[in-house]
Amino acid sequence: MKLDMSFSLTRMRPPYPTFPRRRAPLSNFPPQAGERANEESNLQTPREKGQTRKAILNPWTLLLLLVASQAAQAFDFVSVAEPAILYDANSLKAKKLFVASRYLPLEQVVVLDNWVKVRDNTGKMFWIEKRQVSNKRYVMVTSPLAVVRRSPDDDAEVVFKAAQQLGLEWLGNTGTGWVNVRHEDGSTGYLKSGDVWGS
Repeated sequence: MKLDMSFSLTRMRPPYPTFPRRRAPLSNFPPQAGERANEESNLQTPREKGQTRKAILNPWTLLLLLVASQAAQAFDFVSVAEPAILYDANSLKAKKLFVASRYLPLEQVVVLDNWVKVRDNTGKMFWIEKRQVSNKRYVMVTSPLAVVRRSPDDDAEVVFKAAQQLGLEWLGNTGTGWVNVRHEDGSTGYLKSGDVWGS
């Protein structure tokens, strides 16, 4: 079966609008972390310093920090709702980098009111308008040819084969190294998680 839905990033061709960016004077920046810590430490009494050490060594505190760190790394995948411009900053005045095709899967890193910072399959970061993002997930085939099978088993019947950079709707992960997907013609099946990006 021949698949015809593929993803692409089209580089913006000059001239596109550029705007100067002003930098704040160095005197306006806050003191360095070490300087601030020393100042606060000097204001503490010996008893307060002892309490601070106990709080840091508290195992519950360490556990909460570990959970928070893991949660911060649990990024969500989204897709491009319609062909959209990817920027180098969260502003319409920022440099336009690429035009992303519809359904392109992106990893959501930072969410603001009107903007989302995303990562593509190469690891590059971009900004996209929030209204251009959909929670409907897709995966992109990254292997030269991915085999989609009837069930999550190497010996299962082959439903279809997907070429590199083609998109499939994500239906879920089995937790055993397989991804359940659906082609735009309605065909469903399973392929190996190592053959796609976005799951």
